[in-house]
Amino acid sequence: MKYRTVVVSTAAALAATALLSGCGTDDGADEPAASGPASLTYWAWAPGLDKVADIWNKGPGKEAGITVTVKKQASGDDLVTKIITAAKAHKAPDLVQAEYQALPTLVSNDVLADISEEAGDARGEFADGIWQQATLGSDALYALPQDSGPLMFYYRQDLFEQYGLTVPTTWDEFAETARALKKKAPDKDLTTFSSNDSGLFAGLAQQAGAKWWTTGGDKWKVAIDDPATRKVADFWGGLVKEGAVDNQPMYTPAWNKALNTGKQVAWVSAVWAPGTLTTAAPETKGKWAMAPLPQWTAGENVTGSWGGSSTAVTNDSTNKKAAATFAKWLNTDPTALAALVKEGGIYPAATAAQTGGALAKAPDYFSNQPGFYTEAAKIAQGTAPAAWGPNVNVAYSAFKDNFAAAAKNKSDFGPALTAMQDATVADLKKQGFGVSE
Repeated sequence: MKYRTVVVSTAAALAATALLSGCGTDDGADEPAASGPASLTYWAWAPGLDKVADIWNKGPGKEAGITVTVKKQASGDDLVTKIITAAKAHKAPDLVQAEYQALPTLVSNDVLADISEEAGDARGEFADGIWQQATLGSDALYALPQDSGPLMFYYRQDLFEQYGLTVPTTWDEFAETARALKKKAPDKDLTTFSSNDSGLFAGLAQQAGAKWWTTGGDKWKVAIDDPATRKVADFWGGLVKEGAVDNQPMYTPAWNKALNTGKQVAWVSAVWAPGTLTTAAPETKGKWAMAPLPQWTAGENVTGSWGGSSTAVTNDSTNKKAAATFAKWLNTDPTALAALVKEGGIYPAATAAQTGGALAKAPDYFSNQPGFYTEAAKIAQGTAPAAWGPNVNVAYSAFKDNFAAAAKNKSDFGPALTAMQDATVADLKKQGFGVSE
């Protein structure tokens, strides 16, 4: 979920801030579509998007005279770097698949067009927190949400029953559950704190109300070391320090084994977790269940995000209206959304597609929980807004370096969070961005 930030000049940074404040530039955004048939190129990495585009080309696209060709790309850093390089040479494609946290970087580099006039009426199709990530909190619209990754709580139903554990609804209950399990089964852990998963930590901070990057005037404000994030860091640091949860990273052979053997009995993850569990813990199929993420305040329904991407139109496109028309179809039309789920295996950002249709049946791994996607849709509605900036990769790298040491040593996480804040601010200044203290 990381990407590389490309250095921009101070002038470009100020222009980007204006964009993020909703001022924008004309830059051809209001130009009419080119006359005659439109042939569009779409850079993307999600599997099966070429098959979804074929549905467009043979149906509504054929009627509108708009053909879309998908060109498969690498994701993350590679695509962001490639698209910015192409844009500087005025050779960017018409459309690009962009992770939400990459949008500020692409806007800062003047890659993306404001499509609010062409597609702004789609707002009601998405949860507010998801829509906000595509607008960057402004009046502009830089992309249409495609998929999302709301956070949830996964647990071994059989082991919770065996050890008399109750599914936690608050983080205080989560901590007590972790301690109770340790007393009953010292060789097991409720879960682990993973220092190699910056995106998960960002999502947990998001749930607590953190807004790591915001703009004011012509300056950025970084608030990674804010009360909300510190609350999250202190909570997990405390559990690691007392040994109530494990301190090992995820996505390793050892972690897979812990899940598969029941050494780890729960996992804080996103809606896409069934796919990971299918590979990591094949012997425990049908033994897991999903519940809402524990809350900081009892009775609330707030969750964070881990992952997700959007469909954006570039400033280089000579057919912006045609491109926006396709982007809107791709992410709101029932036929397109069903195809995205079937061919790409994504969890659609459009709320209408999160239940029924292609998601009427629970994942095979969770066949014991037939209402899986109905519950997931309710959770997704409470997705908190995220606030990304132009150097998320620097913050994520600092998280991994500093939290890895703290987790390994079982020391306080506070200094690691401060180091993450300081590294992010220093990098913004180095790039020439104005930063408010």
